[in-house]
Amino acid sequence: MQGMTPQIIIVLGIMLVASVMLVTELVRSDVVALLTLSALGLSGLVGPQDVFAGFSRPAVITIMSVFIITAGLERSGATRFIGHRLLNLAGPHEGRLIPLIMLAGAALSLVMNNIAAGAVLLPAIVGVTRQTELKPSKLLMPLAFATMLGGMATLLTTSNILVNNALREAGLQTFSVFDFFPVGLPLVLAGTLYMLLVGSKLLPDHAPAGAPRVATARELSELYGLQQAISQLYVCGGSVMAGQTISAASWSEKLGLSIFGVSRGGKILLPPEKNLVILEGDIVLAGGEASSSALEACGLIRTVDPAWKGDLASDEVGLIELILSPRSDFINQTLKQINFRDKYGLSVLSIWRKGAAMRAALGDVALQWGDALLAQGPRDKIKILRADPNVLVLDEDDAPDVQPRKAPLAVAIVLLALALATANIFPVAEAAFAAALALVLTGCLTMDDAYRAIEWRAIFLIAGFIPLGIALEHSGAAALIGHTLVGTLGQLGPVVMAGGLFLATTLVLQVVGNVGSAVIFAPIAINAAQQMGADPRAFAMAVALGTSMAFLIPTAHPVNVMMMGPGGYTVKDFVRVGWGMTVVLFIVVMIALPIVWHL
Repeated sequence: MQGMTPQIIIVLGIMLVASVMLVTELVRSDVVALLTLSALGLSGLVGPQDVFAGFSRPAVITIMSVFIITAGLERSGATRFIGHRLLNLAGPHEGRLIPLIMLAGAALSLVMNNIAAGAVLLPAIVGVTRQTELKPSKLLMPLAFATMLGGMATLLTTSNILVNNALREAGLQTFSVFDFFPVGLPLVLAGTLYMLLVGSKLLPDHAPAGAPRVATARELSELYGLQQAISQLYVCGGSVMAGQTISAASWSEKLGLSIFGVSRGGKILLPPEKNLVILEGDIVLAGGEASSSALEACGLIRTVDPAWKGDLASDEVGLIELILSPRSDFINQTLKQINFRDKYGLSVLSIWRKGAAMRAALGDVALQWGDALLAQGPRDKIKILRADPNVLVLDEDDAPDVQPRKAPLAVAIVLLALALATANIFPVAEAAFAAALALVLTGCLTMDDAYRAIEWRAIFLIAGFIPLGIALEHSGAAALIGHTLVGTLGQLGPVVMAGGLFLATTLVLQVVGNVGSAVIFAPIAINAAQQMGADPRAFAMAVALGTSMAFLIPTAHPVNVMMMGPGGYTVKDFVRVGWGMTVVLFIVVMIALPIVWHL
């Protein structure tokens, strides 16, 4: 066995730098992947034929196809129908809802992207909590965990596809679609039982701010503390704010206030247009904090308007909650930079972050993962917002452009593709691609919809990191690390080795994410198996299962982050519930993996 060589030192150095950049988030993850790709190519560790080969690998084609299939199922209304039927079946009973939510989330994740599976059920679950005494905090973490559990039972998960690609690169037999199912199903069942019997008692029993039983507009405003935070400001004669439009008067810049409405002549204008001219005698409904001296200097005084009954919505104007989707373009941008009000015709009244409502100077707040926003605006504008992939609207109103008549056809196409791949009639990539194309040709979604459905950041992230796996293999780094592992854990047998790989992948996952952990550990596991004379697919599956163990911290997987705002969760909540889930699943893996793969 060769020792440390210059090539191994360089590839491990590149991997270390990439890992640090991913952890510190100094650079976007997809950019880190492209920098890694460039470094590997320029250093000569990967040949010209392999530097950009990631973009044409079957793994990338499969992942792109899964994105399109997910969109086709959503646009046809098939997933929405399944989710609502299951929730209606459970009724307002936590003991029934938790297992049904988890089984539904896991089932959808068999053929859908994990994030999309969570996004499909999230509005329906929030709707259930608003019509019952149940709290979102009791149901949304189980949903997030369920989507990851479902990903353990199918090949059609990003990290599993990458591990399968490593087997293909090594010239070994690859996994079929449901090779994961014999181990994954016990994991789904064990995880569901844990959440029902133990996890549900550890979940926080609260909503973001004491959620109401039924989310009327007034109750939503109370939920975000707007009823107490809204100032009713009388515009005095001679006020410098009078005679100017709202935008020209710069209420936010001068006073740190956001205008929610204007009371004029006994009528409430909700929300006022930016070009509305404020008149003397108007009463302005504003959110934010401004000192009495600042108000007085602008000719404004606090008052009580008898015409305003506390409502921030009407027949024409709605009040909605929304959250940022995990790969939203709005992350780290302010509402001003997004030009949110002009783009959507809606005003953000409050932002919920880490257990508290923010109401002052919202236009200058950089949006983050897990933020929940309360927005106000015309109901026709809200319908347009629902179609934007950057946000998820948290209610059960009809989704835009859903074609329920196409649902049976969409489901049939996907099931046929799964059958063809499972029977090895066609490779997984070809079957998935054919299904995606069939969904377009049959009108389940348009080609433009298909392009929009693909998470291009994820594609560049995956394609950029695939050469790292090639470099680990070709440089001898994977063999060296595998030899080291065999010399330690290998003496205790293949079962202990598989368990060690599973735990190592689980720990690294919390830091670098599922893509990074899959690319790093898959070639190491394959080399270790070959040196021990074990089935490489068994060790590869241990790594693949470990890449879905994002239960300990919310930032380990975007679907966790997506639930933080609506569920009112903190990092401690995930740690408290997730460590037990991790222990239970580790035990199940150590039992099921040797039985299924004959270790």
